[in-house]
Amino acid sequence: MRIFWQSFIDETASRPYMQRLSAYLNEIAAPGTTVEVAGISPPDRDFGRLAEMRCAVLAIDNGIAAEADGYDAVVMGHFQDPGLYELRSALRIPVVGVGEATLFAAAQLGRRLGLVTLDPVFEVWHREQAERYGLGDRVRHVTGMACRPEDFSDAFAGNDEARRRMLADFTRCALPLVDAGADVIVPAGVLPGLLCGGEHGFTVGHAPVVNCAAVGLKSAEMWVQLHRLNGLEPSRGPSFALAPERAKADFQALAARGRAG
Repeated sequence: MRIFWQSFIDETASRPYMQRLSAYLNEIAAPGTTVEVAGISPPDRDFGRLAEMRCAVLAIDNGIAAEADGYDAVVMGHFQDPGLYELRSALRIPVVGVGEATLFAAAQLGRRLGLVTLDPVFEVWHREQAERYGLGDRVRHVTGMACRPEDFSDAFAGNDEARRRMLADFTRCALPLVDAGADVIVPAGVLPGLLCGGEHGFTVGHAPVVNCAAVGLKSAEMWVQLHRLNGLEPSRGPSFALAPERAKADFQALAARGRAG
């Protein structure tokens, strides 16, 4: 099984993270599964809707190419899931959104979810995301760590002091959510998810912390297996009607002109 994992992080600027993510995903993958992690340059560096849309266009283009290259699934490895529905409508292979998969997994562990994201700017996005997935009444609390992707670099490069400091920052942000009633904590980003995922049985108070990197990968493996087992795909009615080949070609032409510019 070959899985294409699309990150929104720059492979050069955040090399320790990208290397750690690739190593971790391939380490926990089922026997026979390989994961290729791809970044985006420039990355999602100016947090906001326009930057998310730009990166989503490149991610969709890469996803179309991944299916043509023989990958068995594509993972949108960016918690906000921009372009997820559009990509799902373009491919026959499974398309997994880390945010979507993690929120549904977390909803099985508790009733009230608390999200810790990188930056407070994403609070509105995550609340809209929860409403889109039918979980608006379950996501009760969202807070931001007010940090940048590069802040994690030392921790992923093996600096234990930096790792402990980032974990302490995460816990400090999450604890008020637990005190306010959250009974599951979701790192709303693969960066903090990977950081917390290295801690076995990690909790904040009584609340388990969900490893979104692991959930994203294992969801992809499951959907590939189900697809192989009985051809199960998303609804090809109004929700995820397959895009015609001309629409895909037009999209790829647009992305190519943008990349060349």
